[in-house]
Order: sequence, then C-alpha cells, then structure tokens
Amino acid sequence: MDMQAMLDQAAARCAARGAQLTPLRREVLRLVLEAEQPLGAYALLDQLRGSRGAAAPPTIYRALDFLLEQGLIHKLERLNAFTPCVEAGHAHAGCGHDHPHQFLICRQCGATTELTDAGVAHALEAAAARAGFRVERMTVELEGLCAACAGG
Repeated sequence: MDMQAMLDQAAARCAARGAQLTPLRREVLRLVLEAEQPLGAYALLDQLRGSRGAAAPPTIYRALDFLLEQGLIHKLERLNAFTPCVEAGHAHAGCGHDHPHQFLICRQCGATTELTDAGVAHALEAAAARAGFRVERMTVELEGLCAACAGG
C-alpha cells in the first residue's frame, strides 16, 4: 500500500472514532511509517523541524500521544522509540491496541519486528491469572539477534 493510502486510511480510522488526524499528526505518522527503524521523539522532532521550523518537544509528544491512543503506532519501552502498528489497518474492538503484540528487537542492527501471536498472549494471561492478576494491556519486547545478524 502506498504512503498516501496508508495516511488516508489512518485519517478515516480516526474520523470513525470522532478524532481528527490533523496535518501535524499526519506528518508525524508519515515520519514513523517511513522510518526504517523505530524513532525516538527527539529524532522525530529533528525531522519535523525540517518542515515546520520551530517545532518544540510538546508538539511532538502531543502528536505521539494521539497516535498511540488511536492505535496507529506503538512505543517500544526498551528503545524509548516509536514504530508503526502492523495491525493499524485492521479492525480492532475499540480504540488503541486491542490485539496481542510482541516485538523482536535486534540488539546489533536495531531491526524491529512486530508479532501478533495470540498464543503468546494467552499463555501470559493464563500465567497471570494463576497469580491472581488480570491483564488489561500487554506488550512483550524480546531482545536478541535477527536472522541477518545471527548469520542465519
């Protein structure tokens, strides 16, 4: 799918929820989508300043918070960076990230892959339930070597 179509689809998804993908939010989403690896807020801010001049940190953080709330991006806590949601084009129940997601993060090259393995989520929910804990939200980040860096 081309970039314009992805951005239009994101705008339609937001509109269906009564939210608006403003030009600034759209531009931040485009930067995240175009990135080859997850980007931190300040790297995004630097890119945004190329087109918007005096953009300040609160500007980028508000846009990122909105994109997170709409389920269009994920925040990788380990990297303190943002990556597109591979399921953003699919229907979720409600807002946000209602699908199970796990991330494989290569410690050598930084490549990041999002998995949506329901079996992993069910196993973790079952383990949590045995401990008397009810899971409301789950993000799993695994660090290691990608196939290219591992030599296989």
